[in-house]
Amino acid sequence: MTTTTIPLDLRAIARQAMIDRGLVPDFPPAVIQQLQQIPGAAHEVEPSICDLRQLVWCSIDNDSSKDLDQLTVAERLPDGGVKVLVAIADVDAVVKQATPIDSHAAINTTSVYTTAEIFPMLPERLSTDLTSLGEANERLAVVVEMIVAADGTVQESTVYRALVKNQAKLTYHEVAAWLDGKTPPPPKVTKITGLAEQLQMQDQISQVMRRLRYQHGALDLDVRQAEVVYSDGHVVGLRDETQNRVQRMIEDFMIAANGASSQFLEAHGCPTLLRIVRSPERWDRIREIAKGFNEQLPDLPNSEALAAFLDRRRQADPARFPDLSLTISN
Repeated sequence: MTTTTIPLDLRAIARQAMIDRGLVPDFPPAVIQQLQQIPGAAHEVEPSICDLRQLVWCSIDNDSSKDLDQLTVAERLPDGGVKVLVAIADVDAVVKQATPIDSHAAINTTSVYTTAEIFPMLPERLSTDLTSLGEANERLAVVVEMIVAADGTVQESTVYRALVKNQAKLTYHEVAAWLDGKTPPPPKVTKITGLAEQLQMQDQISQVMRRLRYQHGALDLDVRQAEVVYSDGHVVGLRDETQNRVQRMIEDFMIAANGASSQFLEAHGCPTLLRIVRSPERWDRIREIAKGFNEQLPDLPNSEALAAFLDRRRQADPARFPDLSLTISN
């Protein structure tokens, strides 16, 4: 008896899913034409643009990432606090409003990541080159500057444009392995004066900021994501991908930067979109899950109590915590 296996065209499925949801998988001719007319990266010179190229900026991203859209740097303050700066690639310096590239980006609104293919919001020449904050490149960026107190609270913040230079392109895994004490510092970290101290400082203050968020009811969920492994164009397996301390660090800074940006826009009378997280749904079901661990949650939804329960479970059984996270989040 012969069994015929029909291979799945995952790319075709992904593209059709984009179209079914009103998204555009391919760049239209007008976008390609505009892209060909862009001579290079933006080099604006005006008094309002701060020159911050001398700071020890670095990017930390996935191993294969070329579209580097954020950098971080920090400075210890005399009162024990830390000044944290997050630089975001200034795409608007190259792509002006209402142009074909901008109009296409307005449809998809984000890069769409699927198992088979990535559908970028911007053409690759922009996202991985002309607007990317690549190593050794001088680029325009929007900087969110935050004064973070020793207890993790953001005391003040501001937003401005700046010229920055990425001193080192690092990856989540190599920096996390070093901070966890499993490996020596990455070569780029030891080569650049002050970068090791920078990363340790950022790691420390981000943990304080995270603890404060949890105290205010933020949920510490750990939902694992499976990364598809390909060989010769075929799916050969799945690789478990868990979030490490450096990914959490960048996440903490981006959450804080988003909050600072919202406050900046509100102060300047600009409309913003805010995501309001209401009380946890299916609270009775969550309480029953907690009872299975001999835990008692309040009768009424309480995010702080839920966060404390999750923290205890993470410490008690870290190996099974992702399964509990998935159960709670669903």
